[in-house]
Amino acid sequence: MRTISSERLIMRPWDVDDADFLFDLESRWETVRFLGPQAKPMTGRSEAVESIIRRRTIDDPVHGLWAISSRESGELFGNILLKPIPFSIDVEGEAPVEIGWHLHPDAQGAGYATEAASAVMTDAANNGLRFVIAVTDPLNAASPRVCERLGMRSLGVTEAYYDEHNLLFEKTLSR
Repeated sequence: MRTISSERLIMRPWDVDDADFLFDLESRWETVRFLGPQAKPMTGRSEAVESIIRRRTIDDPVHGLWAISSRESGELFGNILLKPIPFSIDVEGEAPVEIGWHLHPDAQGAGYATEAASAVMTDAANNGLRFVIAVTDPLNAASPRVCERLGMRSLGVTEAYYDEHNLLFEKTLSR
């Protein structure tokens, strides 16, 4: 998986050495509560190691799951993904590509999600992706604001993904 950089950030493949951070990030209910109906906090470091191993199997010129880190210090801030999103059970068609993110509480509010997502979308456009969506929980106030800052267009409420009501955003990408 490739590395993507921006002014302040590096989006890089997860490494097993990141397991303590990932466990800290995803053992918090406030971090995982908006990650879909099946989301639950990690209960052991071994879950983080297993998750990192799965993330590292993605070998795609566009899609990925990256660790977000400081360009200056290497400090980890969170996770960003770009991957096909499966439709809910009763929806058919080609799965669109979803962009999503979640940050450690200590890293929220500094513009990292917007900066990381912008860099990942630019990279994806340069690699041929033309369209991306974001799906956010209606109770998640922060992610729709990130979508707006990214220039994504709100399409309202949808049940097409994750078998639940979500807010849907879309963006056409250009090189």
